[in-house]
Amino acid sequence: MSRQIRVTGTHMNYYHICKRELWLFAHDIRMEHSSSLVSEGRFIHENTYPQRASRYQEVQIEGIKIDFYDAKNKVVHEIKKSNRAEKAHIWQVKYYIYVLQQKGICEVTGVLEYPKLRETKKIELLPEDVPYIETTITEIQAIIASPTCPPRLAKKHCQNCSYFYFCWSGEG
Repeated sequence: MSRQIRVTGTHMNYYHICKRELWLFAHDIRMEHSSSLVSEGRFIHENTYPQRASRYQEVQIEGIKIDFYDAKNKVVHEIKKSNRAEKAHIWQVKYYIYVLQQKGICEVTGVLEYPKLRETKKIELLPEDVPYIETTITEIQAIIASPTCPPRLAKKHCQNCSYFYFCWSGEG
């Protein structure tokens, strides 16, 4: 009997960007340490909105790690460097809301924040999103459980990925 794989927000995000990246990350093949873009994103997360540490809290529950959670207003805040992968960001926040609802915390909303762009986007989990999330969880678990890594995407999609050299080394 196989064990149930706990899906994280990062898994949900990577699922919408690249299935190969999802599989590699889930199998502890990590390349983020070599990416200046990842370092920049971490810097933005840690140094933007310094006043939040006193008002909001970082929340870890069921394998997810929410950047900031405003418990009073029931708002998930997720900070991102750019809106380049906005669809993935949206589903990551919707997944966080879904997990909170599964734990009995209802009427939660989310806010995607892009400080470099000075943009915010309100996110809500709609009833029709729930079946999609549940199907996606099953697909993520299947990808992670697979003994083989999914194929890489077309090279043009990979230019800024921390796994770029891993996937494309030796290619002309």
